[in-house]
Amino acid sequence: MSDFKRIQKSSSSSVEHFKGRHRFEHWYIDNQVYFLTARCRERHPAFATEQAKAIFWGRFDHYAAKYGFVPWITSLLDNHYHSLGYLRIGKNLGPMMQRVHGSVAKLVNDTLPERRVPFWSEEGHRDYFDGAIRDEKQCRQAYKYTLRQAVRHGIASDWRDYPHTRVAIDLDRGVKRALELKAFLEGVPYKRYQNQKPR
Repeated sequence: MSDFKRIQKSSSSSVEHFKGRHRFEHWYIDNQVYFLTARCRERHPAFATEQAKAIFWGRFDHYAAKYGFVPWITSLLDNHYHSLGYLRIGKNLGPMMQRVHGSVAKLVNDTLPERRVPFWSEEGHRDYFDGAIRDEKQCRQAYKYTLRQAVRHGIASDWRDYPHTRVAIDLDRGVKRALELKAFLEGVPYKRYQNQKPR
């Protein structure tokens, strides 16, 4: 790595490996572009109504601003969301996600016929995934993946026709600024993206 970045990690267990697999961890890194994603437990369409979607956006926007996360692009579907953005203070990621998810779960549950408890949690008690973006290529792929969610899921033929894909910062502008700030975690490989062919 050309510029050392301090990585603080958190995990649900102090044991690094379980059944031969590396345990899931959250990485808290200052001055970092992050890809965030989460899905409702059992893929339940908890955000199917406009009321539920409005709750998500209100809480997400509030806590992103409070904790200094600058979303570039975010897409919300009926049972999951993706967001790509910049975070200056890495230790803010955990509290931000706890408050977004806690408040969204409580308020959306209030609108559902039957409460979903847990609301987010998947296998291994993971309620969200955070990926520290390694380089420009990975950033562009994550951005385009988020942009195309409504098209990919057959909701719209053009992302512009889906109001719950929100673009706050143009891709080229975001990449340029991230390169200026050295906000990519260069030098740390990420197999998922290394194995993908360019689109």
